Amino acid sequence: MKVGYFGPKATFTQMAVSRFFPSLDHLPYRTIPDCIDAVENQEVELAVVPVENALEGSVPITLDYLTREVEIPIIGEITAPIRQHFMVHPDNQEKWKEITKVYSHSHAIAQCHKFLQSHFKEASIESVSSTAGAAVMVKEHPELMIAAIANEQAAKEYGLVIVQKDIHDFAYNHTRFVILSHKNYDLEAVKEGLIGYKTTIMVTLPDDYAGALHQVLSAFAWRKINLSKIESRPMKTGIGNYFFIIDIGMKLDGVLIPGAIEELEALGCGVRLLGSYPSFLIDFN
Repeated sequence: MKVGYFGPKATFTQMAVSRFFPSLDHLPYRTIPDCIDAVENQEVELAVVPVENALEGSVPITLDYLTREVEIPIIGEITAPIRQHFMVHPDNQEKWKEITKVYSHSHAIAQCHKFLQSHFKEASIESVSSTAGAAVMVKEHPELMIAAIANEQAAKEYGLVIVQKDIHDFAYNHTRFVILSHKNYDLEAVKEGLIGYKTTIMVTLPDDYAGALHQVLSAFAWRKINLSKIESRPMKTGIGNYFFIIDIGMKLDGVLIPGAIEELEALGCGVRLLGSYPSFLIDFN
């Protein structure tokens, strides 16, 4: 069985995949849509992509692709700690404070804002597709005074030297990854790290009227169904037009959640089930 992940090698996504699926074949993909499409095109049976970071919030491309482009069920989620390090080519180790340009993923750059402002306020900061891609850039250009923000695995994979560890602004930095598949892969058999269950739905409101969102939330509130997250995303049909992605803190049952969905549909809402799945917390140590 093959699992695709948002690559290249040594991204945080690959670290999560290696930890959670050690016995499967791992295939990197250049972008999140490429990785998701690999499941749709049957190149892989599973895909793992980032969906939310504790410091920077949701990953919009993941949410938009899952809600607008494909209908691949979420079958699980993995939450993992994220540690960002500042690394350079070995040739520049002694003069790393003279760095003139820093590369990383946009989320990693935002997560390390205070460090960059304190130490490299005059440096050019450039966003690339992944933290591992930033490490590749530094590896391939030893003649340039450039650095990457990436993880420890990237430093090992691409022969770089970490000159400053743990440069993220806040200690609690975790990313949530979703596992996608059309197949019924039994993740519940993986007991290690299991912390609970979630159900995720997409809700489109009827024509805008006062109290519409309140009625949606009430359908869950009076049933005492806990919502762990609710997020609006643009419909892309005009300013002010949104749909909502709702995470429910329980497994899809036969009564409560179906009853809430029926109530929403009776109100004129469109409801789509994105997945009901186990949630895992892992560590890279």
